[in-house]
Amino acid sequence: MKGGGVKRYHFKMRIMGFDVGTKTIGVAISDESGLIAQPLCVIKRSSLSVDLEKIRSLTEGHSIKLIVVGMPVNMDGTPGPRAKETQRFIDKIKDKIPVPIETWDERLSTVAVTRVLIEGDASRAKRKSVVDKLAASYILQGYLDSRRLAH
Repeated sequence: MKGGGVKRYHFKMRIMGFDVGTKTIGVAISDESGLIAQPLCVIKRSSLSVDLEKIRSLTEGHSIKLIVVGMPVNMDGTPGPRAKETQRFIDKIKDKIPVPIETWDERLSTVAVTRVLIEGDASRAKRKSVVDKLAASYILQGYLDSRRLAH
């Protein structure tokens, strides 16, 4: 390469983000360039096998190459009370779906999204129906931004 510059490769890769809760899983997806996260859907939790099948279907249907799961941590950065449960869920996904998985600090994601919805005058019912997938989008966007800044 002329001038001794660094050659950059740009791969098209969709990444999926999850906000895992006890009753629902918020799902977000990136664009192919890995720059922008957008909310996709909410999975209503039922049984582990059904939840995993829905995740498998989504990852295959959207050609997902990486999954990012929000990890619940305390304000001091230590694992939160749900961290072990979330890690067990991640381990189950790894057993069933051949896609690499990374975790991302989900600290305050739901709080931030709820605040935006309240400021936008969204009704309580509307907030309840979208907060999980918006939190997943918030988590995924934080991850995407950090990747971009690292390069």
